[in-house]
Amino acid sequence: MFLKSVTIQKDKIINFTGYPFSLPLIKKMNTLDITSNVTFFVGENGSGKSTLLEAIAYQCGFNTAGGGRNNTYYVESSEAALGNHVRLSWFPKITTGFFMRAESFYEFATHIDQVGGYESYGGRSLHSQSHGESFLSLFKHRFKDKGIYLLDEPEAALSPARQLALLQIIKDLSGFSQFIIATHSPILMGYPDAQIINFDSNPITQISYEDTSHYQITRRFLENRNKVLSQLFDEVGE
Repeated sequence: MFLKSVTIQKDKIINFTGYPFSLPLIKKMNTLDITSNVTFFVGENGSGKSTLLEAIAYQCGFNTAGGGRNNTYYVESSEAALGNHVRLSWFPKITTGFFMRAESFYEFATHIDQVGGYESYGGRSLHSQSHGESFLSLFKHRFKDKGIYLLDEPEAALSPARQLALLQIIKDLSGFSQFIIATHSPILMGYPDAQIINFDSNPITQISYEDTSHYQITRRFLENRNKVLSQLFDEVGE
């Protein structure tokens, strides 16, 4: 493990009313301890999990639009506004890795084409592949060396089968690398012995896989699909 904890330096925040300082995350968290080589940030949209992951990427020196330390390009609204207000504790510190941001992956793929770097991503332009194929090409070819890998909703373009393929990649690298992943996927967060941090709780705290709403809602739906849909549609129709 490399990254041990993340602290929000609230004494440096002047205005708590503007984004992202108005997020529930700011009130709910002081220091978050990282205890596993594979950690998942889970919670509803707006809970702050992606914002915190982006701030970590900023402090790691990665491009907050997506990429590593050497990927220089700009995407509007990708600035890590929280980045200057978090402190990372390392043992040991590492500077290699990657920030994968599903929201701006198209712009990242364009950047790779512009710099002629697609040979490092399987020898084909990421734009010449399907969305899911391009995500897996990134994971297979770019995630190789020891490093810290930050993934923001990597399941966005992945079928269930390809999410399982990503789990295998994580398993192959987890012995010498660290992963922190913001996700809604009950498949990904089922990775064995992973640390799962629930951003919906107050304070933000660790949660077991079976206690996540993602697992419970998915299981309930799969086991009682007709009943769940009937109740849902009846409620909507009222």
